[in-house]
Amino acid sequence: MKIMKVFWIIIGSLALALGTIGIFLPVLPTVPFYMLTVFAFANSSEKLHKWFLSTRMYKNYLENYVEKKGMTIKTKLTLLITVTLLMGFGFFMMKSVPIGRIILAIVWIGHIIYFGFIVKTISQEEELQIKKEKLQRIQEEKMKSEEKIVEKNNDNNNNNDKVE
Repeated sequence: MKIMKVFWIIIGSLALALGTIGIFLPVLPTVPFYMLTVFAFANSSEKLHKWFLSTRMYKNYLENYVEKKGMTIKTKLTLLITVTLLMGFGFFMMKSVPIGRIILAIVWIGHIIYFGFIVKTISQEEELQIKKEKLQRIQEEKMKSEEKIVEKNNDNNNNNDKVE
């Protein structure tokens, strides 16, 4: 069992590294690597899984997609415009590397198809509703954990009173 934990930690770490590199190199897709990171860390260590879910990388690139199963049109356009500009620059710089241009074009078309037609488009209202629900969940969890702390302190105080 320990071998599998190590295996998933290694896979998760590699996926995290590749996803982070993908932020700067549009040839590497960020979201799929971060999805693999979540899966691998969830199978290896609850501590790593919770850590990754709390990172800015997860929140910026994956959280909304995972929770809503979609993206707003603004998010999609921002993503596609950025990818198009970066890949266009790479395409322009590879004048004498036709295979590189072909690979870039295929990856770019894949991005257009995936984000344009496969990923669900949600409205701003849906996004706001999901954020409100998430905030409510966080507040409820915070209240529950505070109640547990108060309860524990009361139990400790009661035990101390009995000892004296």
